Amino acid sequence: MIPKIILGKGPQATRRTIGYLFGKGRANEHVDPHLVASWNGFAPDPGRSPHRAPKEVEAQLVAQLDQPVKMLGDKAPKYTVWHCPVRAAPEDPILTDAEWANIARRIVAAAGIAPEDDEEACRWVAVRHADDHIHIAATLVRQDGRRPQRDYDQRAVQREARRIEVDYELRRLKPGDGTAAKHPTSKEHFKAKRLGQDATSRDVLRLRVRRAVAAAADEVEFFALLEATGVTVRLKLGPSGDALGCNFALSGDTNDKDEPVFYAGSTLAPDLSLPQIRRRLATTTPEPVVVRPGNPWHQATAATDRIPHHLTHSNDEAAQGQLAALGEALDLLPLTAPAPARAELERAAVAFERATRSRVAADHASARVLRRSVQAIWKDPEGHGDGAGLAMLLDVALTAVAYAMHWHRTRQHAQQQAAAEQSLVHLQAAYAEIAEPVLADLASRTPTPQAKRRYAHHLQQAVPQHGERVLTDPAWDALAAVLAEAEAAGHSATTILDQALSHRSLNDAHSPARALTWRIRRLGDRHAPGPRAQAANRRHTAVPPTARHPQEPLPRRR
Repeated sequence: MIPKIILGKGPQATRRTIGYLFGKGRANEHVDPHLVASWNGFAPDPGRSPHRAPKEVEAQLVAQLDQPVKMLGDKAPKYTVWHCPVRAAPEDPILTDAEWANIARRIVAAAGIAPEDDEEACRWVAVRHADDHIHIAATLVRQDGRRPQRDYDQRAVQREARRIEVDYELRRLKPGDGTAAKHPTSKEHFKAKRLGQDATSRDVLRLRVRRAVAAAADEVEFFALLEATGVTVRLKLGPSGDALGCNFALSGDTNDKDEPVFYAGSTLAPDLSLPQIRRRLATTTPEPVVVRPGNPWHQATAATDRIPHHLTHSNDEAAQGQLAALGEALDLLPLTAPAPARAELERAAVAFERATRSRVAADHASARVLRRSVQAIWKDPEGHGDGAGLAMLLDVALTAVAYAMHWHRTRQHAQQQAAAEQSLVHLQAAYAEIAEPVLADLASRTPTPQAKRRYAHHLQQAVPQHGERVLTDPAWDALAAVLAEAEAAGHSATTILDQALSHRSLNDAHSPARALTWRIRRLGDRHAPGPRAQAANRRHTAVPPTARHPQEPLPRRR
């Protein structure tokens, strides 16, 4: 159940609100508007007064609601109307008018608008428009002339909504922490529907601004990318002339006066205000850290592969910074992906966006390498590799997102945990679409049976607890192929396999052969070591990998 508070101001605020509630709606969606509850139980109902003109009853209702406000004259508050739509989920059972009436009374009591048994409380009405929602409208002056005590009413209403969900066996939403992005309003949804658009301007802008932040190396490039994607920027300047904030508008999105509809960055998402954007961009400027030349797919994969370690061993600020950088990587990856997997990657990015913010302040500096390598990929996605780069990056991203779920769960970040879980589903679908043809191509180049027996023998000796899983894995032929390719490039197959095994435990890998394939592919692309280095590697990997790298606690990735 989703309640949302909207405040109205001006001498005509009550008339406008009641006129909307009993009108046809912006898209003729108000079929049978009628009262289900009111402050006194017998307020005039414009929707159910067949012997009187609806406008006459409407004017009477407005006058009664406004009476306490009018009594204050010039001392009336700036905001005089409290409007709270309350919507049930599509899968929820249809509630009766009486049930909605009880819900309305609980909401106004929780908000401080009309505490239970307070006969001098604010005047209010609850109007039902459809099976799944009501609108509560109240005037913000009590009948005794005082102001209502509604401190933190949004939080109080949300808490009450969670209790209502339990009592009425409705879909139970996750409690939030105030860091979620603002949802589009009904007006924005109706406008998008009227224009034949799949998404609201707010959602489109949020995605484009996020992608510009992820792709830009500095503030100049950030604004250039926005302009290139049809986003107009209006800066808020301080007395010194410095930019203090910025508003964004989508090209072609105008109001009834043909003016652009601007959204403040902070209303698109809490981390999209100009100060927050500048803090993130500061971590991608050329100094003081420079990413070494090399294959950016490998660098991004290595950086993403380290995220589970950060989430289990680093402080919360560094861990939150890693999650923010992972979100930026997911924002850009759809732009580099083949068409069949693009939609699932976009859904994964949109879902994970919620998992990138919490009350923990992010240390963005800890994730410089991931940001810069993903930016290099975005600028030249075809410049490196044979298509396996995206598959190996997604393979480690799946594990990183699974650890993100665990990290948020242990800190009771319910919405973020649910977002990561939803993102994981979409990532798995995209990964299957991308990885299967690459693995099939590798499997077609599988080495001789003699070479495969040699690899299998060493594998069973090195990790006997995983040997059978690897050898029966559908990706075993692809793994054997990359081992053979590594040998052809001058590597020792046993040494590079030991290096891949020692990298991290296979306990959380859904497909151990697939995980090893990507690890060895990345290691094999490096220059082959000389004889002395190979001998040192053999001595170093003589200790069983599992003895040197204990398992990190996490349920197996689905």
